[in-house]
Amino acid sequence: MGEKPLRVLACGDVEGKITALFNRVNTIQKKSGQFDLLLCVGEFFGTSPEAETEWEAYKSGAKKAPIHTYVLGAASQETVKYFSSSDGCELAENIIYLGRRGIFTGASGLQIAYVSGREAQHEPAPAHCFTAKDLIALVTPLVSNSKFKGVDILLTSQWPRGVWQFGNNPEIDTKFCGVSSIANLAEKLKPRYHFAALEGVHYERLPYRNHLVLQENAQHVSRFIALATVNNSAKKKYLYAFNIVPMKNMDAAELVKQPQDVTETPYRKSLKEGKMEKPPPSVLDEEEPASQFFFDLGQKKQQHHRHQHNQGGGRKRHSEDDRSGQPRQHRKPPQPTGPCWFCLASPEVEKHLVISIGTHCYMAMAKGFLTPDHVLLLPIGHYQSVVDMPSDAVDELEKYKSAVRKFHKSRGQRCVLFERNYRSQHLQLQVVPVPMEKCSTEDIKEAFVVQAQEQQMELMEIPEHTDLKQIAPPGTPYFYVELDTGEKLFYRIKKNFPLQFGREVLASEAVMNIPTRSDWRDCKSSKEEEEALAKKVRSGFEAFDFTMDD
Repeated sequence: MGEKPLRVLACGDVEGKITALFNRVNTIQKKSGQFDLLLCVGEFFGTSPEAETEWEAYKSGAKKAPIHTYVLGAASQETVKYFSSSDGCELAENIIYLGRRGIFTGASGLQIAYVSGREAQHEPAPAHCFTAKDLIALVTPLVSNSKFKGVDILLTSQWPRGVWQFGNNPEIDTKFCGVSSIANLAEKLKPRYHFAALEGVHYERLPYRNHLVLQENAQHVSRFIALATVNNSAKKKYLYAFNIVPMKNMDAAELVKQPQDVTETPYRKSLKEGKMEKPPPSVLDEEEPASQFFFDLGQKKQQHHRHQHNQGGGRKRHSEDDRSGQPRQHRKPPQPTGPCWFCLASPEVEKHLVISIGTHCYMAMAKGFLTPDHVLLLPIGHYQSVVDMPSDAVDELEKYKSAVRKFHKSRGQRCVLFERNYRSQHLQLQVVPVPMEKCSTEDIKEAFVVQAQEQQMELMEIPEHTDLKQIAPPGTPYFYVELDTGEKLFYRIKKNFPLQFGREVLASEAVMNIPTRSDWRDCKSSKEEEEALAKKVRSGFEAFDFTMDD
């Protein structure tokens, strides 16, 4: 629409270093031109005598702020004295206290929601704390308007609890970081930018979406940015500059554009203990006859599964939520846009390759296998990658990984698992056993790293207990390897990734030395051969198959 954007600066805790802040702002404005406003979150005032003297110069008019500056109220009892009114007021020329909580709308239409101080731990609340009533008073008038889409900016001193879920992690111990009330506020107000401070660190979370993909209309994304303290010794970022066109002046399609690195919202909460909600299970509706999937697994196993399904014995198909007698809501997984060779309910699936079927996942022989006991672990529903799967499906996938590792270990083999989330529609976690006498785990790891470097790719080692979702939000193309020691290697795919890379490394001279089997299309077998192999693997795996437990 050609609307001129506002130029905004946001700042973390000033803690009385007001002149240092304004000197920095002056430097920036000399270089980059004038900004429209400066927003300060966290503790603006300091508690030292020097800070008090410094403030007097601004209060008296001897010094003047070089930009319209808006600040939040006290975040500690010691600084309450600087705020004569809880309703907001001008503290000095060009320095405005926004107030305890409220909405500030600029002449341009920019809408800024704000909450000062910390969450009150008891009633009556101290002057530097906000209460649940404050938040209700702020939220209700906004969200009761049917045209409400969100606010442009949200300013809070405290962080929202759990904001790091599904995103990148802050450089801070998150155990005691943030409060749920601010997380709930952010979820309801859907700010395009949310600034906070008080933790002494800079943290810019990946943008997150405010809608459920394929279930709700697209909405704008939110960006959470925490800022450090002015002039901190570690030189952590405390000023953030950005341009913003007020939401009300923006074209709708432009407003809802989704950046490539967008993640799920971190704030979908369950009612129990404020924990993150497990996404709904992916398994098809409970009424679906279980036997429809069990074609080639032999009469005994078919009866076993049918019995479990009807009697509720064996595998737990019900969570604690079911015990209340309430029917559980099942959300169907995404539907494939065309034929899918890996959706278990699909006519395209080659059922004779199936080894084992769980509630959410199944195990099958790899078509054009690298070795005769090369298998795939796959979700029953149509999910593109591990990071797209609901948590109960991921839990079962972990059980399968553990079982298949034990199975191969009993045969003197170590497991290498890899996934390529690139030019693929349905997750296939490849599980390739490597005979222990062939090479060590270290040799396998080195082969992946070296052969990646030869193709100008840098495999990154990620900590053992890191959730893939933290580094690869849904939609991110990646290649991932997991070794039998639990070590994990990860590569974020940019473009032109060699599709057979995982196989090529394992088939190479450095590992199994079977180069002619590096491409699955050169390794075709007849259906009879496949059936015989699948039967053999099925029989060997049976002792390790947790889905067979009564």
